[in-house]
Amino acid sequence: MKIAAIQSDIVWEQPEANFAALRPQIAAAAAAGARLVVLPEMYACGFSMDTSRICEPPGGPSTQFLVEQARAHGVWICGSLPERAPGRERPHNTLVLSSPAGELTRYRKIHPFTFAREHEHYDAGDRFVTVEIEGLRCTLFVCYDLRFADEFWATATRTDAYIVVANWPKKRRLHWSTLARARAIENQAYVVAVNRVGVGGGLEYSGDSVVHDPWGETLVSAAGQPTTLLAELDPAVVADARAKFPVLADRR
Repeated sequence: MKIAAIQSDIVWEQPEANFAALRPQIAAAAAAGARLVVLPEMYACGFSMDTSRICEPPGGPSTQFLVEQARAHGVWICGSLPERAPGRERPHNTLVLSSPAGELTRYRKIHPFTFAREHEHYDAGDRFVTVEIEGLRCTLFVCYDLRFADEFWATATRTDAYIVVANWPKKRRLHWSTLARARAIENQAYVVAVNRVGVGGGLEYSGDSVVHDPWGETLVSAAGQPTTLLAELDPAVVADARAKFPVLADRR
């Protein structure tokens, strides 16, 4: 399956401006044959803590955009957004995945980034989410989750590809690149790690989006400009790597 990782610059707290910028990029990815399009964390507003200003109800504008684009282009598409369920005081940082038919899957970020006080504004999720997309088993994670290897381990045997969306600052870019490769190697799975570029909330983002294969080899990578990465992911490659070098069988 061909995937597209859209490494975008995000206009701070202006969803409509981001929707406008993303429409042609999504259309181009679909025209190139992508079946899954991945957008960064907080793709429509940036990593803002001003939840009273930016949070949306389920089915809000940022979710509607994903559904509209999925249906328009006949693709799967995902990106995270600040979503507050009815009756909750605080939103979740929710990675929303739309099928081509507009059916939704949600993963709520398990680890809010306490260093940036995200935990004071967003509630933590409490369950892993793995979804099969056209024969490829994909497990969803958001940004800071990448640092917690045990959660990737816990889902490895039912996963072909980890989808990790992020707003990961430039100052810790070495951590981002090292951890993404490590998660691929230790779990013998693809890692699709999609980060933003530009400046938002006083932080600079270097992108460095990447797709690693189950051996940790880099299939495609990006530097610090808006771009789209395309890569072919095949579950048979995962099965072959695990058969030839059965690391997961020795995990305790």
